[in-house]
Amino acid sequence: MNAPQNAQIRQTRDDRAGDTAPVSLGRILVALDASEHANKALDEVIRLARSSKGVVTGIHAYAAQLHDRRFKMMEGGLPERYLEEQEMGYQREVHDDLITRGLNIISDSYHDAGGAACDAAGVTFKRLSPEGKNYTKVVEATRSGDFDMLALGALGVGAVPGNIIGTVAERVVRRSPIDTFVIRNPDLSLGDGPIVVGIDGSPLSYGALMTALDLAARIGAEVKAVAAYDPYYHYVAFNKIAGVLSEEAGKVFRFKEQEQLHEELIDDGIAKIYQSHLEVAETIAEDLGVKITTKLLDGKPYKAILDYIDAVGASLLVVGKTGVHGDAELDIGGNAENLLRLAPCHMWLTQTVYNPPLDMVAEETVAWSVEAERKISRAPEFVRDMARRMVLRHTQKLGHTFVTSDLVDEVMGKAMPGFARNDAAKQEELSWSPAAERLLETVAEPAVADNIRLRAIKRARRDHGGTVMPKHVTPFLDLAASDRPNWTAAALARVAKVPEMVRESVKAGIEDLALERDLKEVSLELAEEGVAEARKAMCPVPEAKAPDEKPDGLSWSPDAEARLARVPEGFMREMTRQRVESFAREAGAESVTLAMVEEKYAGWAKGSAKDSAKGSVGSSKRQPEMECDADAAARIQRIPDFIRPMVKLEIERCARDMGLDRITGAAIDKAGEAWEGKDAFHSEGVPGQYKS
Repeated sequence: MNAPQNAQIRQTRDDRAGDTAPVSLGRILVALDASEHANKALDEVIRLARSSKGVVTGIHAYAAQLHDRRFKMMEGGLPERYLEEQEMGYQREVHDDLITRGLNIISDSYHDAGGAACDAAGVTFKRLSPEGKNYTKVVEATRSGDFDMLALGALGVGAVPGNIIGTVAERVVRRSPIDTFVIRNPDLSLGDGPIVVGIDGSPLSYGALMTALDLAARIGAEVKAVAAYDPYYHYVAFNKIAGVLSEEAGKVFRFKEQEQLHEELIDDGIAKIYQSHLEVAETIAEDLGVKITTKLLDGKPYKAILDYIDAVGASLLVVGKTGVHGDAELDIGGNAENLLRLAPCHMWLTQTVYNPPLDMVAEETVAWSVEAERKISRAPEFVRDMARRMVLRHTQKLGHTFVTSDLVDEVMGKAMPGFARNDAAKQEELSWSPAAERLLETVAEPAVADNIRLRAIKRARRDHGGTVMPKHVTPFLDLAASDRPNWTAAALARVAKVPEMVRESVKAGIEDLALERDLKEVSLELAEEGVAEARKAMCPVPEAKAPDEKPDGLSWSPDAEARLARVPEGFMREMTRQRVESFAREAGAESVTLAMVEEKYAGWAKGSAKDSAKGSVGSSKRQPEMECDADAAARIQRIPDFIRPMVKLEIERCARDMGLDRITGAAIDKAGEAWEGKDAFHSEGVPGQYKS
């Protein structure tokens, strides 16, 4: 991040006041107790204070009165030699002197060390040594209005092996009204890995983004924004409800209609809603001249975020102290609380807010019709606010200042197919593979096992599978590394050759084979078998011919095979093989030569150029070319040039059907899924191919 970008973010911060983000770093409070975590907190705030010309105030509370009361309570239990009045009086004087002077000396020594470190860095240091209960005095300081943020260690001098978070840290975090920076790992420095920020569409989450961008500008770190949603929770909840509702109660509650509405929203809508939050985050960053990486995660939000920060090696996680569903009485959100206890990296819980200009303007300038209000109220309450925001953004994008019911239908129809319908879907029961059942049997607690069972069924249905496989169960199990099959280097190298858009699903399928066969290791042979199974699923092989029938497959010359091998392995190569062989048969050839391959490629190139110019067969003009994310552009570049234009055109169609305004990796993955098992990329004649 360059100096102008850094200055712009700081100016954005300086132009705001009060509890708006990014938080000021001018007045930093840090809790000191000489523990490794506290010392690391001091080191990090000195770095931040230097970048902001801020002042660091160390705080250490000592409980002299508490120690005095404890001593008085123990007097009656002292050995007999101390029970003479003269001796007891002497002991009281000694203890009083120890308390009044000794604890002061200890506190001063902590401040001396903090002052020396700040002096060496050219940072102003102040001391705060209140008498009283430690967490109470730290909280009082945060509520004084004298400080912008607090830094403290997750553990203190009383830490023992197995501690997750100290009682002082947890009590302070819950009660602190200012941004709180928690040190989780004394050996980890800010900037050792990216800064990850959680986005849920709330003003606090966008405040977390602004703070993350500001911190990244100061320490030179990359920012990665994530949004996590749980598409499985409501499936589990509705199945639980179904077990207790009588038939009559189900009719009154209109249970099937409600279930279908939630199903459609969960499967298609919430992902798009949270994706829109990430797009707003990208826009905010771009307006500040900063490029961020975004990722949509599914699963239990805190668990999905934990897995992500572990995968990217984050040095800091920034989240709002409460989330989009928080209320005035909530001291800390459930996901924030779990992350505070379990995150392996440092954590910043922000209480500063930021309202994206688009949302602020829309709320103030856009009115709703009675019909539109009635229609949006049909969205389940837990996502209604997010749905309103999507409609407002779309309305403003079109230049309207009045929301009508047709605009609600347009937006929600894309996010939630069937929004205007009330039909109830009928879903068939899924079978379970033996390995998946064995995995579920490892869960000892029946209630937890039933919850995982329903989540696995939901995941299998989202994969359009007819059977629940181990890959549908494992995401909800806390499996140790030893519980998973080991991969040989050769097997990993083989899977690395699979196209990126289907690599993870192929790898999961191979692990399923290993689990089904109770194998502890994935060999090259098993990997080859798994890849072949995946290819067969993507490009079904025609039924075998009778012995006297001529086989469909044509022989290929070595140079023709070598040319074909340059097409990415998987369904794209198999599709290419089938189309070339069909071309050869039409020409009456009995084998495929290099010249024939090149001729077919040339024909494709002309058709691809035509598609690029006209948009599609029968269309008068092509829609404007969409921009690509960096990773999506790199993936598209790997597509052979002779078919790249028409493939990209189909990916653009897919992105538009997903409601996106740019090509993302998710759009490429979605398009790839739609092409599986087909012999062409074109979507003409298959309406809604990318919406199913």
